[in-house]
Amino acid sequence: MLSLLTVLVTVVCLLLMAAVLIQNPKGGGIDQTFGGQAQQLFGAARSTDFIEKATWVLAGSLILLCIIAVFIVGTGGSVSPSDLAPLQSEG
Repeated sequence: MLSLLTVLVTVVCLLLMAAVLIQNPKGGGIDQTFGGQAQQLFGAARSTDFIEKATWVLAGSLILLCIIAVFIVGTGGSVSPSDLAPLQSEG
């Protein structure tokens, strides 16, 4: 279960990085809100909305997956000696 969760977190991180890198770095979000070229039906404004929504969804899902991972691991900060047994050398 933890392996599947780790793979999901990795995939979401990669998609989130791609979504952030695809976004337009010109900062036109405020301009569009106050009457810039927000009236475009197709084109850059439409694709910016999709990428922005995808970024928020991916960020939210990453937070949710990390919280789930904490509950699955659930050690509570304490480590028992049996948890460390594979790490100890037999020499």
